[in-house]
Amino acid sequence: MRVVAQTSQASATDLAAWGRLESPFVRLRDVTKVYHTAAGDLTALHAVSADLYCGELVVIVGKSGAGKSTLVNMIAGVDQLTSGEIWVGETAIHTLNESQMTLWRGRNVGVVYQSFQLLPTVSLLDNVLLPMDFCGLYRPGYSEARATALLVQVGLGEHIRKRPTQISGGQQQRVAIARALANDPPLILADEPTGNLDSTAAESIFCLFEALAAQGRTILMVTHDLNLAGRASRALRLTDGYLADHESN
Repeated sequence: MRVVAQTSQASATDLAAWGRLESPFVRLRDVTKVYHTAAGDLTALHAVSADLYCGELVVIVGKSGAGKSTLVNMIAGVDQLTSGEIWVGETAIHTLNESQMTLWRGRNVGVVYQSFQLLPTVSLLDNVLLPMDFCGLYRPGYSEARATALLVQVGLGEHIRKRPTQISGGQQQRVAIARALANDPPLILADEPTGNLDSTAAESIFCLFEALAAQGRTILMVTHDLNLAGRASRALRLTDGYLADHESN
């Protein structure tokens, strides 16, 4: 197999071709992660293999310490594999160096965390503009219009000039989702995005993810909420770093 280490952007508008071919958009092959500690080696992931398709909302479930966040970090390129392969589209991300990975991630992956990670001293609009600026994709006029449209899409159009401290936790998570969509990524990774929210806000966030999957994006979401997991396209269960049989809904 020829290794491809490209960093070009595969926008959400390019996903139809993948859907027509019915090829997996994300391919995990024997993904293993070993942490070397003073107490000895700790294997967080044991040869995990899975395929994710365009338009799927897939959840990862499992107990704390099962390896869920580690797997998300592997796909996002935040942490390096010990062995195995991860392909996203035509990009073999396990072959990218640090600078290539940073550029690829900024243009192709939207990451949503449980803790929101918004800058508290700037407006919601500026928070959404940051990924465009960071990746060199900022264009005066167009970028502001796109960021505004994304905040409208997540129901915050009337709050764009406010700071994160002036809105609720559920609204802050919506801003984090808008920010994750800033560069039109085909892949969204969400690590316990509803963990700090009440049931009403959690339902609202999950509905947003369902809508994004319906647009053709691939969504991988970590959750402890089995009710939400039951509504996903599929559930992947991790137990002590091992991937159990896939669960389809």
